[in-house]
Amino acid sequence: MDKPFLNQFQPDYAVSPGEVLEFELDMRGMKQQELAKRTGLTPKHIGALVNAKSSITPETAIKLERAIGMPAQYWMNLESQYQEALARIAEEKKLTCDLDWLKRIPVDAMAKGLVIEASLDKGRGPVATVLVQSGTLKTGDVVLAGQTYGRVRAMLDENGKPIKSAGPSIPVEIQGLTEVPQAGDEFMVLLDERRAREIATYRAGKFRNTKLAKQQAAKLENMFTDMASGEVKNLPIIIKADVQGSQEALAAALLKLSTEEVRVQLVYGAVGGISESDINLAIASKAVIIGFNTRADAGVRKLAENNGIELRYYNIIYDAVDELKAAMSGMLTPDKKEEIIGMAEIRQVFRISKIGSIAGCMVTNGVIRRNARWRLLRDNVVIFTGELDSLKRFKDDVREVKEGFECGLNLKGYNDIQEGDQLECFEIKEIARTI
Repeated sequence: MDKPFLNQFQPDYAVSPGEVLEFELDMRGMKQQELAKRTGLTPKHIGALVNAKSSITPETAIKLERAIGMPAQYWMNLESQYQEALARIAEEKKLTCDLDWLKRIPVDAMAKGLVIEASLDKGRGPVATVLVQSGTLKTGDVVLAGQTYGRVRAMLDENGKPIKSAGPSIPVEIQGLTEVPQAGDEFMVLLDERRAREIATYRAGKFRNTKLAKQQAAKLENMFTDMASGEVKNLPIIIKADVQGSQEALAAALLKLSTEEVRVQLVYGAVGGISESDINLAIASKAVIIGFNTRADAGVRKLAENNGIELRYYNIIYDAVDELKAAMSGMLTPDKKEEIIGMAEIRQVFRISKIGSIAGCMVTNGVIRRNARWRLLRDNVVIFTGELDSLKRFKDDVREVKEGFECGLNLKGYNDIQEGDQLECFEIKEIARTI
């Protein structure tokens, strides 16, 4: 029995360490000649590194660390990832050559066309309405449609009546696909179901890996820009819906919630049930999976639970929008408000060796608390802000003292107090923000 084709391919491009090095030099306003002087390398060698014509060795990584402050391990990791990406691209090209046999299939014998509409039917599973453009589509044919495949189990014409075959310019509804394809996907009939599975798996893997690679490249390029402008929090989501119209409408509604501080990031959106590949993508991108009129089976739910992936189910778009809005509000940095809770006047000062200055006070307003923040005012000028070492009533340690009562206190790390000084007791309260 043939083993399933492993999804191990990366996009057809790779970010070289030289591109990152060039970006770092531009950020610092440093020329290649200056870097050559700092590292002791020749300008020709620096140019070869930037143009990815020379690899970064451990010795070179250490010199770059000393010159521009980026850790040597960072450069070695970039080099390792780059070499791995090049190897995967080479393997990908090799597989692409194996797909040339598709071009030799006679178009007049085997059907080709477009997917017009697709949905997940609760009783029949994935169904797709396709338009045959050439050849003849028959019941039992192996069909490859975008990132999915399957054997045609049944066909219905435009009137909903079962048919056995369909020629050019005839739209038909087919059943038997493993997943729901995307509207606009091309479909074709293949002779080998195993080959159809391999190509579908390859296409799905390439799409997902390309998307993740672009996200990673963007993070590398914008890393220092984000640090300078303030970090923007991302809320990555994956949407699986029963029909494409619902998926697109939900995605559009959720993306509109993005603000300057919190951004909704659509990692992946498709039609069909929640699968293991969706969980793996969520693990890689740290995304929340939203199922709209779709569900995950027991095995998928267990995989999600074991990896800490959150699954959310909805059947009303506004419910999903409201919950996501609430979650994003929790990601906003809360506003901080200072509240003065009490005032005290220093009536007498006691100097005690090994302890410092003890202030004998009268609480003139509100209540003072030991764990609160304090200001020392002299002639209405703030000369100290900090915390208390102790707060006592007679000989007893207390947590708070109310208005009209006397107390003794000791400011932490400050002894320059005088009779007549005012003490202001305040708290910092965080106020939640909403979108």
